[in-house]
Amino acid sequence: MKEKIHPTYYAEAVVTCASCKSTWTTGSTRKTLQVEVCSNCHPFFTGEQSRMLDTEGQVDRFYKKLQARQEYVEQQVAKESSKLSPNRPLTEADLGSRPTAALAKAGINTVGQFLSKLAEGEETLLAVDGFGRKALIDSKKKIRGLGYDVPGPVEEPA
Repeated sequence: MKEKIHPTYYAEAVVTCASCKSTWTTGSTRKTLQVEVCSNCHPFFTGEQSRMLDTEGQVDRFYKKLQARQEYVEQQVAKESSKLSPNRPLTEADLGSRPTAALAKAGINTVGQFLSKLAEGEETLLAVDGFGRKALIDSKKKIRGLGYDVPGPVEEPA
């Protein structure tokens, strides 16, 4: 074993807590030690761990971010549910100006109304003045593309 390389060991080193000012002795290589928190004042040992120490508003900032995230998620869910709403206007389906105007004259203004007429049969929609076979096929494709369940197969215009 090499000589003069080991530090001096103090059997009666004094430890002082900076927060509660309590002191005790222990063995160390230093005569005095300073600690920020000891077992007398640490929240885990005192049972006050449920109380959060909010330094610089970090907890408040975290809760604000959490609230903002929840609002964002709720907005996204509402946006997704409104996309498949039967009350969605046909103008958002981008059917074209002539088919949309012809359906509006017949009182069909929402996707739900269009689908209910389509459920009665294609003939009911073809009976609308100014709404023909090609407009029906294109309308079914566009509404199916928006995510709605459209009855009948996808047809190509003749």
